[in-house]
Amino acid sequence: MTALTLSTAAAPGLRADAIVIGVAKGDRGPVVAPGAESVTQAYDGGLAGVLETLGASGAEGEVTKLPAPAGFKAPLVVAVGLGALPEQDAPFGAEALRRAAGVAARTLVGAKKAAFALPVEDAAAVGAIGEGALLGAYSFDAYKDTASAGKDKKNGKAPLGEAVVLGAKPRDKAHKAAVERATAVSEELNRARDLVNTPPNDLNPEAFAAVAQAAAKEHGVKVQVLDEKALTKGGYGGILGVGSGSASAPRLVKLSYTSSKAKKHLALVGKGITYDSGGISLKPAGHNETMKCDMSGAAAVFAAVIAAARLGLEVNVTGWLALAENMPSGSATRPGDVLRMYSGKTVEVLNTDAEGRLVLADALWAASEEKPDAIVDVATLTGAMMLALGNRTFGVMANDDAFRTAVFEAAEEVGEPAWPMPLPEHLRKGMDSAVADIANMGERMGGGLVAGLFLREFVGEGITWAHLDIAGPAFNEGGPFGYTPKGGTGTGVRTLVRLAELTAAGDLG
Repeated sequence: MTALTLSTAAAPGLRADAIVIGVAKGDRGPVVAPGAESVTQAYDGGLAGVLETLGASGAEGEVTKLPAPAGFKAPLVVAVGLGALPEQDAPFGAEALRRAAGVAARTLVGAKKAAFALPVEDAAAVGAIGEGALLGAYSFDAYKDTASAGKDKKNGKAPLGEAVVLGAKPRDKAHKAAVERATAVSEELNRARDLVNTPPNDLNPEAFAAVAQAAAKEHGVKVQVLDEKALTKGGYGGILGVGSGSASAPRLVKLSYTSSKAKKHLALVGKGITYDSGGISLKPAGHNETMKCDMSGAAAVFAAVIAAARLGLEVNVTGWLALAENMPSGSATRPGDVLRMYSGKTVEVLNTDAEGRLVLADALWAASEEKPDAIVDVATLTGAMMLALGNRTFGVMANDDAFRTAVFEAAEEVGEPAWPMPLPEHLRKGMDSAVADIANMGERMGGGLVAGLFLREFVGEGITWAHLDIAGPAFNEGGPFGYTPKGGTGTGVRTLVRLAELTAAGDLG
């Protein structure tokens, strides 16, 4: 993990491999952003012109490298685009800083130390720059033949070793707190990315549960793991039904972080299908290759609970990881089977590839039994949500409009693109079953909303609930951008942590 430090040192005298500065897109060309004054001065005030000559415009994600001026102890200046220049001298937004720092950190793979001379208006900016650098420097190389040396096989270089945020004060309480938060959240988010990227032959439900147990022990979080015997005894028909076709038995993991000062209880529920073949309703060719990512919701919940513990938030947070592997075999659940869920309701399984809602249903009811103030579930649930919102935005549904808005705003605040989605009552009728209380499939059109309506059936009466369908942004099959790598993204972690913070402060419901 990249180290994150603060410094009030001037850029010219700092020993580093590179100095990172920000460049915005102005009406008349690139504009050097605040924070880089000493660098601009060293170029006799002509740095913007030099950058323009080199083709820089200040567009978001753009990187321009140039030799450092004489007298600098760092040999390289890296100018990274911040996007449009804010109007009327307004500060740069946290997400612009986060993305710029992420691009720079990713560009500086192999560097031991880089100084970030980006605009630092306040502690929020310090946290955004730190978070972007830590997330942008992420690399998953556990399965590469140079992993023992901590290097990337492709180019033989290790991720950025240290990111120094210039203009931030090491002794300032707010700045220190911002760095501590950025470090805790980023490290846990990167742990979630690792889990998503781990091949399914090494991350089955039992292995995932073991990772959760180890982390819980390290950070003082209580953990309970229900194995197949306990699930059978408890009547968790949804989780057992989905996992019945696999040689790897399912698990339900409960993580409990408690604070002596807590006045609220937030429950988080994550879909953890460690591999999804579709079961008997087998996925078509071309849809199986990335299905190790179908446990991204559980990874996000796990990371958020541990982050809450590390931050010492004054709120009780319980995480439920519904873990199973969905495989076809002679023992697998068949289309037409009826499962009796943990809640006592029966479900007719019309499609075994609509399995995520089955494991979530059991976990949602288990979470409801504790009467939390709110429940938020996270899942790579439907391809329909990807069709609606694309690959970078997740959908937010809820049984309370105000809560849905609050979750959406929390996501936007931390830089996770989301969009509020409805739960149209007329779609519920499509899940009526002639042989069971409900079917796991309904109308094809609006399938993401149908899935949300199904989940709502398993939320305890009177409990505020929201559902995040992260099917699109959970796994990036394209090239990296901003602080987002190729592969597992850790989507949902920062939104859940922010919801826990807001709940602790009494600002959420």
